[in-house]
Amino acid sequence: MTTPVLSIRNLTVEIPTRHGLFKPVQNVSYDIRPGEIRGVVGESGAGKSMTGNAIIGLLDEPAHISQGEIWLNGKRIDGLDADQKRRIRGAEIGMIFQDPLTSLNPLFTVGEQLVETIQLHLEVNAAEAKERALALLERVSIPNPPERFNQYPHQFSGGMRQRVVIALALCSEPSVIVADEPTTALDVSIQAQVLDLIKELAAERQVGVILITHDMGVIADTTDEVTVMYSGEVVESGPTDQILSAPTHPYTKSLISAVPRPQKKLHRFPQVSYGGRQTTFKIEDLARNWDKSTASRNGTLLEVQNLTKRFIERGSILPSRRKYFTAVDQVSFDIKDGEVFGLVGESGSGKSTVAKMIGTLHEVDGGKVIFDGEEVTAMQAEGIARYRKQIQMIFQDPFSSLNPRMKVAQIVAEPLVHHKLLPPDQVGARVAELLDRVGLTKGAGQKYPHEFSGGQRQRISIARALATQPRFLICDEPTSALDVSIQAQILNILKDLQEHLGLTMLFISHDLPVVRQMCDRVGVMKNGQLVEVQDTETLFASPQHAYSAQLLDLMPRLTQLSD
Repeated sequence: MTTPVLSIRNLTVEIPTRHGLFKPVQNVSYDIRPGEIRGVVGESGAGKSMTGNAIIGLLDEPAHISQGEIWLNGKRIDGLDADQKRRIRGAEIGMIFQDPLTSLNPLFTVGEQLVETIQLHLEVNAAEAKERALALLERVSIPNPPERFNQYPHQFSGGMRQRVVIALALCSEPSVIVADEPTTALDVSIQAQVLDLIKELAAERQVGVILITHDMGVIADTTDEVTVMYSGEVVESGPTDQILSAPTHPYTKSLISAVPRPQKKLHRFPQVSYGGRQTTFKIEDLARNWDKSTASRNGTLLEVQNLTKRFIERGSILPSRRKYFTAVDQVSFDIKDGEVFGLVGESGSGKSTVAKMIGTLHEVDGGKVIFDGEEVTAMQAEGIARYRKQIQMIFQDPFSSLNPRMKVAQIVAEPLVHHKLLPPDQVGARVAELLDRVGLTKGAGQKYPHEFSGGQRQRISIARALATQPRFLICDEPTSALDVSIQAQILNILKDLQEHLGLTMLFISHDLPVVRQMCDRVGVMKNGQLVEVQDTETLFASPQHAYSAQLLDLMPRLTQLSD
């Protein structure tokens, strides 16, 4: 058997707190062999990223390795000092992080950052470093490397930035790459390209890869071995096909059961039941006090007619010299009462721009938005205020959409106060009821957003969205940043809202299995245009447009998972 390039033995990480020692990682062991991709999977807080940070020497104090060993190419590295770890990091262990934009310095060109990294780890002059950098850009399929070499990170798309980060990780020809959620923010087409590149590089350069992710589709399609973590410990480990098709640990079975199946539609998402972590959403209690007079005049709540949006690509004082980019190009669709309408497409296709125009967060450059027979795009201030009371948005990142300086009770109360929906002395009781109905514990209103997990913060966002008893919800990637167990809880909440309260929704996502489970009809967008609209099951069974078929072909099939 091939000798491992990386071995972790009984690794334990401790963090001293005023309440005692907290151990986010306990007795973790696994090996990485040359050319092998090992997936590390588990819900938020399982210890996946903490283990990766321990390997690359990036634990934030006071966190520290309290026991165990880390061996790299036959040398023990867990006891090295900070300078020694810094020399290994980047040189022998490469890193690919979740957000490529924060991994790149916005003040330097991509070429400058590559050259600097190459010269830091290899004894080459500037000309040789540039030659290597251009070769790396070409290897990770960046088009026109000489031109791109002199461009800044903001001039690259999300997928292209992630390719640059991969090139940076390969600069010093490392033995191991730690990839921490490298595709979470990417759409299905860009995700497939990045994962194919990682697989190619692992095979070609015999680099060992640790792929940390909460996406079971990524695990199924990319990894050779998989390690399942729960509450800081390894609960199961082995070949990917074996773990996914015949798991033995109750947590692994529960985790796999919660994965949305791409091949068929289910009424509800199975939730992770191991450890008693299910949270009840009291939809029936909420429904009793809900104003259900939400039916539209003609059965269609929202109409979008030839919607168009342009952004300035190159500014100028002279209008004739300005260059515009058309983000949304004459898009038309309607959403019926009580319907969940999905929008899918790759990054930059215009999905979120459409949502923001419907939500009046972007001005409309052409076309109309009609809500219950009234043209929103022709409304004055009073009409816009009335319209906004009837719609709410749930965003991708709940942390950035919640004011960190406000307590949760204030956040949920804000739309009630702004729209003057209740007397001041009744607001507190309504807020407490909403927080209780979305399954948050008593006292949650007196805490701040940072004191909650990602799933709990998204529940806060839902409570705030429900405060005005809206008729229409815009859900823009509401679960893409959540692990599969929390995703199931949030999606079930949205299903309950639609079923019991008759809410109408626009649901935007790049996760096609989730779209199949959630939506009644789906629109497919490409380059700002709507290329196809179909009933969900019809679209998944027989897409009419070539681009729709391409997206579905790229969807992880999860063939290892039993139904």
